[in-house]
Amino acid sequence: MIKPQSLRHALNKAVPYVRDNPDKLHLFVDAGAVVATGASSGSWEYRYTLNVVVVDFSGNQDLLMAPVLLWLGENQPDAINNPEKREKLFTFDVDILRNDLCDISINLQLTERVIVSASGNVSSVEAVPEPEQPEEMWTVHRG
Repeated sequence: MIKPQSLRHALNKAVPYVRDNPDKLHLFVDAGAVVATGASSGSWEYRYTLNVVVVDFSGNQDLLMAPVLLWLGENQPDAINNPEKREKLFTFDVDILRNDLCDISINLQLTERVIVSASGNVSSVEAVPEPEQPEEMWTVHRG
């Protein structure tokens, strides 16, 4: 699975609190399933909930949610562009510890494709990135 580390990297880059406090970001893969495609190659798809927990967060929560949403646009475009799937794609819980401090738990419904191919007697296994989406879908308009 490559998406958990990809999201960790994106959050480290975009959220100073996460970058400066790496021990405050925890990632868990929950309710995972391997769904075989039925192809003779043995390819499959991972389906899981990525639970992202940021503890003792005291910043603007919007500045944490925005990079997650942008990351989803690149890494789970099939779900974010589907009105039925997007309703359950990104959920969260917040434990308010004090007026200025909280723990945030984000749940992301993710999939990852894995392609198995054979060349003679040698098989290779490769995680496949998401297909490219039209750029105009993720253009940020600044007013």
